[in-house]
Amino acid sequence: MKQTACYIHIPFCDHKCIYCDFYSIITTDSVSSFLTALKKEIEYYSNHYSSQREFISIFFGGGTPSLMEPAYIEDIINCLRKNFLINENAEITLETNPGTVSKAKLKEFRKIGINRLSVGIQSFNEEELKFLTRIHSAQTAIETVENASSVGFENINVDLIFNLPGQSKEKWLFNLEQAKKLPVKHVSAYSLILERGTILNKMVLDGKVKMQDDDYDADLYESTLNFFEQNGFNQYEVSNFAKPGYECVHNNAYWHYIDYLGFGTSAHSFVDAVNGTGGKRWWNFSSAKMYIDAIQKNNNAVAGSEIISSGDKLSEFVMLALRSSGINTSDFQNRFGNTWLKEKHSYFQKLQSAEFININDKSIRLTKRGYAICDEILKELL
Repeated sequence: MKQTACYIHIPFCDHKCIYCDFYSIITTDSVSSFLTALKKEIEYYSNHYSSQREFISIFFGGGTPSLMEPAYIEDIINCLRKNFLINENAEITLETNPGTVSKAKLKEFRKIGINRLSVGIQSFNEEELKFLTRIHSAQTAIETVENASSVGFENINVDLIFNLPGQSKEKWLFNLEQAKKLPVKHVSAYSLILERGTILNKMVLDGKVKMQDDDYDADLYESTLNFFEQNGFNQYEVSNFAKPGYECVHNNAYWHYIDYLGFGTSAHSFVDAVNGTGGKRWWNFSSAKMYIDAIQKNNNAVAGSEIISSGDKLSEFVMLALRSSGINTSDFQNRFGNTWLKEKHSYFQKLQSAEFININDKSIRLTKRGYAICDEILKELL
């Protein structure tokens, strides 16, 4: 049975935050027709990929999935159960924005089978929330997490963003301290990145906002690593920290090069080749209208695809592994043989001497110092 992750993209949002480059639309006109198309897409792919395949995770992203009524999400889950085998212990995550869910609504989400929440808080500082154009207050964010815990959610993640323009280290550490006080088992801490096409990018280009430099970003990141290490959160990916046993199953599927099927607007899918030599990746149209029209016409909404060569596969595998829990050398050798590891042996020894990686008989893994220069290491390796 091939373990597989499932991603569902719900594009509907109440407004567009200035830093966000994920596909979203601020309208509910196509909510019903989108659901019809989504279920049709799921049924189509079940005819091609359901055999000997088991979903170990389902992740509702967006957009703002928590805007939808629980019955809407339940309809999608039921369609997945009808068409695919879902592990009885599958992690089912719903991205949730404070201000879009009441305690009663959270209780209903729990009732329909959602067992993990990922709450997009970003900051507990009112000025920073205003700058990011979030719709919630710090108090609303706190109440959302506490309400989720009170109705039975044990597995809760919060997203936070650091290195905002003008953000001091004290402000960032305050955000981390506030998150620690909440009943959360997982924190995703991301550096603010300028993405092309976002409102923030235009503000920077127009000189209205000035970003802080890379050295300061690195300093805040080091503070983040130290904070989580001191407070019982294990770093298992460059930007993700979890209490033991609460690492995100869905994200680990991506980082461990496990198959994933994506449904909905802009969703991506990856299926590894059976013989291990390559694989295939494809992605859907981002436009809701184009997505719905394509599903009605073709039962799928593929906008593009690529066959992954053996060389690209090796590079992707290494990049994802080092960004997360490290290269499992046995798994690597089963997939690619031993030649590449031998070629890179001297460089790995150099990294180990500089305390950027740890090497043992099972894995090659970045240290805390190594995570801080992960991109530079990968550039040299690949």
